[in-house]
Amino acid sequence: MRFHLDENVDHAIADGLRRRGIDVTTSTDAKLVGAVDEAQLAFAFSQGRVIMTHDRDLLRHAAGNVSHAGIAYCPVSSRTIGHIVRHLILMHECLDEAEMSGRVEYV
Repeated sequence: MRFHLDENVDHAIADGLRRRGIDVTTSTDAKLVGAVDEAQLAFAFSQGRVIMTHDRDLLRHAAGNVSHAGIAYCPVSSRTIGHIVRHLILMHECLDEAEMSGRVEYV
């Protein structure tokens, strides 16, 4: 499983995942800073990446039948960086791409 972190997610999360050998991109890497939600979702979907976000709007897009490779959602400031990293690692270890496709996982 590969991840994409939207621009609202702390880059320390990407660093934590990369240190464990997990493939992750950020909005900065993908030159998507300031891009609309649909562009973030389209990029992640085209790359087969689960998008990690604090943005509740992405949940509305997912409910509206927008194709996505999966969404990991965590309300802003509700978890520590370490908790989010551990949860994403667990997802990486326990779920495959087919299981995450079209699914929302709450962190």
